Amino acid sequence: MIARIIIPIVLSIVLSDLYIDWHYRRRHPNCRWWMRALWWMPGVLLLGYAVALATIRNFVPDDLMWVNVFMVLIGLVVVPKVLFALCSGVGFVCCRLTGGHRNWGNLLAVVLILGNWYVLAYGFAVGIDKLEVRRVDLYFDNLPDAFEGYRIVQFTDAHVGTLEARNVGLLKRDLDSINAQRPDLIVFTGDLQNAQPQELYPVSGLLASLKARDGVMSVLGNHDYSKYVHASPAVEAANRAETIAQQRRCGWRVLLNEHVVLRRGQDSIVIAGEQNYGDPDSANFEKTMHGVGRQAFTIMLQHNPAAWDATIVPTKRVALTLSGHTHGGQMSVFGWRPTRWVYAEDYGHYERGESQLFVSSGLGGLVPFRFGISPEIVVITLHKTK
Repeated sequence: MIARIIIPIVLSIVLSDLYIDWHYRRRHPNCRWWMRALWWMPGVLLLGYAVALATIRNFVPDDLMWVNVFMVLIGLVVVPKVLFALCSGVGFVCCRLTGGHRNWGNLLAVVLILGNWYVLAYGFAVGIDKLEVRRVDLYFDNLPDAFEGYRIVQFTDAHVGTLEARNVGLLKRDLDSINAQRPDLIVFTGDLQNAQPQELYPVSGLLASLKARDGVMSVLGNHDYSKYVHASPAVEAANRAETIAQQRRCGWRVLLNEHVVLRRGQDSIVIAGEQNYGDPDSANFEKTMHGVGRQAFTIMLQHNPAAWDATIVPTKRVALTLSGHTHGGQMSVFGWRPTRWVYAEDYGHYERGESQLFVSSGLGGLVPFRFGISPEIVVITLHKTK
């Protein structure tokens, strides 16, 4: 994980400290060497911490505490330095251009740093423990009459390894809330684990407690493929098989590029489950939809919402796609989410022609942080357009 972002981390630490060191020495030219050394020490220690995490062979260490502590330190120490360097630097340039003597960028930096610390404290201490039960009514021209009012509870991105490390009671609360909705169908749209199937063993009883009239159906997310553990292809395949087997032991129906037909009298709908699109790319739309009539009302479970634009909408064969993966960026400030830079559809409800997409922010994440976008379960009620 850290290896993927090590260059931005190093640049943020070094460049911000260089600017602040220069800025301070301009004002205090007789500053003693040991004072400057004390200033540089936190950055040097964080650089060592970052390099140590980056050299771990797996995506994350077995004990997530090391990653979580690192992320908190980045938020407490590095982000404030970067904010000050950017604001002060821009303010200094403006002073030079306008002939002014007061660098208002320094004051702006103080405001932003205080805001950053508030977001950090709230996101790690409060936001991650919340749960929103989101209710969504969706309307379709071709919904079979017998499925009017059909209730689906979607949950996604549980990352149970993170919830176990923090408080397994949160997972129990979330699953109890799902059952309390008395759904016709429960669907899970990927990323049950962080890296390894062993994370699922302590909570298998909780996962097996989910009940719905038409059962629980699931698809794999990128974290469920055990790609984030440095292992031989054989071990990786064995881990993936164990993840699938563990879900099946819990009574879930894992859809691996396949579909299920649900019937109510003479009417029916199709629940299709496509494997992950992207990295790793195991998606196969044609295999998933083999034998499904073009007029069938189809709901597609696909972890990665990017597949909706790329392969699902062009076929005009799927009425509704349910996805996760993005976590809604895990942070939303005045409606801005970092995932908007990456995904055209990163959170919420979207329509294109006769195809609809809903992307849930999910329950958790590798890093236990949420601000402005709470963990959620989604209660989707299907309606026929009048």
